[in-house]
Amino acid sequence: MSGHSKWATIKHKKGAADAKRGRIFSRLAKEIMVVAKQGGGDPNSNAALRNLLAKAKSVNMPNDNIDRAIKKGTGEAGSVNYEEVSYEGYAAGGIGLIVKGLTDNKNRAAAEIRNIFKKNGSDFASIGAVSRNFERKGQIIIDAEAAEEDQVMEIALESGADDVINNDGENFEILCEPSAFSDICDALEKAGIPTISAEANGLLPMTTVNVTDLDVAKAVNKFVNMLEDYDDVQDVYHNMDVDDSIAEQLAEEE
Repeated sequence: MSGHSKWATIKHKKGAADAKRGRIFSRLAKEIMVVAKQGGGDPNSNAALRNLLAKAKSVNMPNDNIDRAIKKGTGEAGSVNYEEVSYEGYAAGGIGLIVKGLTDNKNRAAAEIRNIFKKNGSDFASIGAVSRNFERKGQIIIDAEAAEEDQVMEIALESGADDVINNDGENFEILCEPSAFSDICDALEKAGIPTISAEANGLLPMTTVNVTDLDVAKAVNKFVNMLEDYDDVQDVYHNMDVDDSIAEQLAEEE
């Protein structure tokens, strides 16, 4: 989840279908290993794992990959020792960035990510400087052609969703508290409604910065892409919002 905007939902749709699929699977595998190590390999008794499995299903991650990651996490197939890292800073136009990662070497990750910031004319901000303007939410994206809006609305709200947003008839965006995420995903699956993406514990900006300058939007897009290309980075969140025409141009460059 890269932000609450038209650009974010376009990126979701492309991200699940383009050449980045392998990277998405790799990052999900890391997360699955960590939560399986922390809470066990049974999703019925490990809510965090259950949420990740719903996310993995949303991007069609193969069952073999999922099973292998769970076994690595529980120690049945080797061991894993990843630590969570988080960095904050600003991109062009005063756009706030939050970088979340999993790494086996915190010093290396900090140095490499700081280098990416410097290449983009920025540096780390103090923890909380950016994140205080974000809130943790579950977010599920559904292609508008996959279901009727009334059906999605009924299923989502009855399962505990906070809101269902129709993004210009292109997709439906379900927002919820992280605790309701699994129930909503289960209800959608039972109804036979596929998802484009599903994120249990994403960060959504409480306010966004509207960018109308294409060069600024491109600079932010480049910065985000460089961060996402680094192996230890799991997610990059931002508060940029752009109009439809700029969003489409950015999506074409992905």
